[in-house]
Amino acid sequence: MERKQLMAEMGEILDTYCEDCLLKAVFRKEKGKAFAHKFCITKCTVGEQLRKCGEQLLK
Repeated sequence: MERKQLMAEMGEILDTYCEDCLLKAVFRKEKGKAFAHKFCITKCTVGEQLRKCGEQLLK
């Protein structure tokens, strides 16, 4: 995939799933910003998709 396409896909994923994510909001409120961020990166399926796109960008 081309760099512009990957960036567009990542933006679309963030806008669609992460913008109003209830889990992220609850974790930020109850356990803090760092915990919510770590959850999104390591355990969330959407974060996994974003990580795969990021890995492709690095290639």
